[in-house]
Amino acid sequence: MSRIGNKPITLPKGVEAKVEAHSVTIKAAKGAYTLALHAGVAVKNDNGTLHVERKNDSQEANAASGTTRALLANAVKGVTEGFSKKLELVGVGYRAQAQGKTLNLTLGFSHPVNYKVPDGITVETPSQTEVIIKGLDRQKVGQVAADIRGFRPPEPYKGKGVRYSDERVVLKEAKKK
Repeated sequence: MSRIGNKPITLPKGVEAKVEAHSVTIKAAKGAYTLALHAGVAVKNDNGTLHVERKNDSQEANAASGTTRALLANAVKGVTEGFSKKLELVGVGYRAQAQGKTLNLTLGFSHPVNYKVPDGITVETPSQTEVIIKGLDRQKVGQVAADIRGFRPPEPYKGKGVRYSDERVVLKEAKKK
């Protein structure tokens, strides 16, 4: 029995949840988020508290109930506070510049890298070596951060590259003669 799936989700003030047959829509001041439900799971709204229930006792429905509860909790947090990831560019000449829906990166290649930011995500560059990614959807924010980091991941000898702000790169020792 999923322990996470049994926990109720309390909706903060200003957050509305609309439960339909196969989806749940959560609305707040920052925006709206719609989550498609698994076939073995049902959601009930009891005066501002969401409860995830299994339709049967199968192992798949049990796993889906925990996943659905976690996704709903993330959706509530996303529409109230939002999610953000911070990236740092480490290296001589490594720069980032946000221009509308495009992020221009100079990462030591012979050409600049232009990354088109998907809908629902905003990218800020407070300095040339910092990139802040914000959005309502936790998965989308993490995926955009991983895509940008994937252009030049930190290398283990000098530590140059794009890294998360809380990432610690363990440097290897250089080859000895």
